[in-house]
Amino acid sequence: MSSSILSLLSVLSVAAAQFVSPPTDLINKTGFAGINVRYKEVPTGICELDPNLKSYSGYADVEDDQHIFFWFFEARNMDPSEAPLTVWINGGPGSSSMIGLFEENGPCRVDENGVVYNNPYSWSNVSNMLYIDHPAQVGFSYSTPVNGYEDSSTGLIISLPDLTCPDYAGDTCATYSYPNLTSTANSTVSAAPSFWKTIQGFMGAFPQYSRHGFHFSSESYGGHYGPVFNEYIEEQNAKNITGAHQIKLETVLIGNGWYDPLLQYQAYYNFTVSPGNTYDYDPFNASVKAQFYNNLYGKGNCVDQIKDCAARGLDAVCAAADNFCANLVENIYDIYLGRDEYDMRELTPDPFPYSYYTSYLNTPELQAAIGAYQNFSTSSNAVYTAFTATGDDNREAGTIEALQKLIKQGINVVLFAGDADYNCNWLGNEAVATEVNAPGYCNAGYTDIVTSDCIVHGQVKQSGYFSFARIYESGHEVPFYQPLAALELFERAINGMDIATGKEKLSTGYITKGTPTSEYREGNATMVFEVLAGNSTYNTTTNRPDVVEATMRRELKRGVLGGKKFKFGA
Repeated sequence: MSSSILSLLSVLSVAAAQFVSPPTDLINKTGFAGINVRYKEVPTGICELDPNLKSYSGYADVEDDQHIFFWFFEARNMDPSEAPLTVWINGGPGSSSMIGLFEENGPCRVDENGVVYNNPYSWSNVSNMLYIDHPAQVGFSYSTPVNGYEDSSTGLIISLPDLTCPDYAGDTCATYSYPNLTSTANSTVSAAPSFWKTIQGFMGAFPQYSRHGFHFSSESYGGHYGPVFNEYIEEQNAKNITGAHQIKLETVLIGNGWYDPLLQYQAYYNFTVSPGNTYDYDPFNASVKAQFYNNLYGKGNCVDQIKDCAARGLDAVCAAADNFCANLVENIYDIYLGRDEYDMRELTPDPFPYSYYTSYLNTPELQAAIGAYQNFSTSSNAVYTAFTATGDDNREAGTIEALQKLIKQGINVVLFAGDADYNCNWLGNEAVATEVNAPGYCNAGYTDIVTSDCIVHGQVKQSGYFSFARIYESGHEVPFYQPLAALELFERAINGMDIATGKEKLSTGYITKGTPTSEYREGNATMVFEVLAGNSTYNTTTNRPDVVEATMRRELKRGVLGGKKFKFGA
């Protein structure tokens, strides 16, 4: 996990010199648990294009120096006051949930010209959706806004005494959240209370959207957040806290999650060496494979250090293990291949999913419309640094036990993974699902996921209220690559239906029948062997970039397909 987030942090999306004027039009309300909430209604066209649907954005003031940004959208195809409520948070740690909103499952996307357009596969089709930038200092969330610039040599934020941007600051002058590591969370466990407070604040400020079931969805580091945050919610419910709301948690969905470093660092080797991926791509020679194996299993190396972290629990030990495993195990892929960790089919830089929205989120018009206090960046260096210092990435953090508790409490838990993702690959996620060992899961089999387009987009193994789904031809962000399958999987999950067909109501006795392992192999037909242009488009029907599809047709016509540039095959 760690090495790839560094590449994200090196390209903050703060646009050209611009300071943010603090909003003066936010409405104040006191939510449940005494949490103050400041919000405004977002005009039609800022994201949701339907004038009949409302959208709200604002902040939950969970601490004096921690202000958590949220953006809410009413459900499209039902009465919003009767619709379920689903929260989405991205992982990182330190990644903004605007990634999920604009790249994956929100009501809109932004094209290369900065024009907002409709996403017909928005998860708001079937649920009220609440996107949260968490913890403080992530995305639009802030601790203390400061006008300053980013020092090019250190990456540090240097405050400015006035609103004058000096020449030496280049285009980095902006309003940032002061990167105080004590004004945000530094671990999954320490982040759970502020998440609970944010939900309490929102539900109290917007009771009309909070009367029905509550559903949680996330991805990536959400494999840590999801189990721990939601078990914390259940624990708070049990306390019957005066003034707090009983949150009726019904579903937890996590895509390509990072749960257990011991299982998932080994899965990097499994995915690339043995048994390998299902795209028939064997990337390493014998020497690199031996290096990979030794860095993982050699005495005192990655596996031993992960176990040492678990046994001793010391921040320094866990941080050292995280550094070793990230740089000498996970990063083997980056050193030798130049491929995207989040979609092994593409070379870097990978233009997918589209990121044009980052400039849009730094326009004064957008920021005024949502009541922002600072400029936007996709990732928070401060939050990442805080979590890294405690070695949280290399801790299992009780995720497996928390998932087991949630299942026992009758919560529907759905783990799913796009099978082209290396970073949190499906073999590691499958190993986690096996480790959870939900009742009856060991006797379940993989069966096809049947969707409304009559195309098999993956397989699922499900027992009662626990399931693991492998999604074909998909990178890390499944709703971008397989939007229909992701939407239907989501709808089935929150409605308590089986993932395979969406026709059978779940019960403790439900079990899928099929093969013990998922055997489908895509082959290398969608592997790309040329760096794509930055404005390339992805075709969710052919599961490859349109430029590759066009090139394939041209090469077929010329009769030269199979040359050095591209490799297509069964």
